[in-house]
Amino acid sequence: MIVRFEKGKQQMMTLRSFKKGLASVPMATAWSLTELGQAVGRQELFTRQSPQRLRALREHALIESAVSSNRIEGVEVDAKRVGTLVFGRAALRDRDEEEVRGYRDALNLIHTQGAKLQMSEKTIRDLHRLARGSVWDAGQYKQKDTDIIERFADGRERVRFRPTRAKRTPAAMAELTELWTDCLRERWVPPLVAVAAFNLDFLCIHPFRDGNGRASRLLLLLQCYHAGAEVGRYISLERLIEENKERYYETLEQCSTGWHEGKHDPWPFINYVLWILREAYKEFEYRVGQTAEPRGAKAAMVREAVAGHPAEFRLSDIERACPGVGREWIRRLLAEMREAGEVTCKGRGPGARWRWLGNKGSTLK
Repeated sequence: MIVRFEKGKQQMMTLRSFKKGLASVPMATAWSLTELGQAVGRQELFTRQSPQRLRALREHALIESAVSSNRIEGVEVDAKRVGTLVFGRAALRDRDEEEVRGYRDALNLIHTQGAKLQMSEKTIRDLHRLARGSVWDAGQYKQKDTDIIERFADGRERVRFRPTRAKRTPAAMAELTELWTDCLRERWVPPLVAVAAFNLDFLCIHPFRDGNGRASRLLLLLQCYHAGAEVGRYISLERLIEENKERYYETLEQCSTGWHEGKHDPWPFINYVLWILREAYKEFEYRVGQTAEPRGAKAAMVREAVAGHPAEFRLSDIERACPGVGREWIRRLLAEMREAGEVTCKGRGPGARWRWLGNKGSTLK
């Protein structure tokens, strides 16, 4: 069924529904906002530490963002060429490489200007144009109606969502950017809730023929700057979304149902975006805070367990030896120890085999 609108009738937008304010937010959202508020408050403290480490994080995030955001859309490049594409000026071999470099250019624009870059239709179209490169309609709104189609391995297809019609798109985008400005100025909702709501509305409008997902992730990064959350400079939000893309697509489909009629529930998608930001801040604080050798009881317990293995061991072996210490925490500490030359690793994932070498790379006899 195609949703049709009477002449002049507005489509429903999440941001518009927030215009009257909220009596309350879901408990899970409130918890996330509290945690993020604390993380943003600590942000300046962490960014004053270890300039060399922060520079390395920025460079790594730039690579991961350019690659992950394109890979979500099926764009792949040779891993050996990634560094050259992101930081060099080598000639491009194919269309995929052009898209990765174009995304890099869009990221550089955002990171250079940050919150000074106005959130406007022009900015949206400019970012899309940069990310899409030489495609004929880069930076232009769609000219034909499009459906979001899910294709199955057996050849079946289904329409997951019917976005805003092409002829309504310019008006819808003009309204969306105006709602964003008014929402931040008048504080209808907390800024990070507005960021997630805008992202949902943008994806439901689907203003471009192609490249909407990549544009939405660039806008997420930019709007986080406007909301004071600059973690995307150091940790790739795109990589975290790629690692959790099944949940991304599930919540997007769930929250877009009924969007045209204003009967949708935006909170699962909003909570997903807030969760991505929380994970980014956790990783950022860990990486900056671990520039020196980790200290504390948990670190000592893990290091003792590692040193106590006479031969190769797996992550699960250390988990059993260190009750109460989380798998992710152990994995990160092992990564730090490998960088320091204290352990080696063969393989990837839970089955990877580790070996203790000793402090500062000295081999134990």
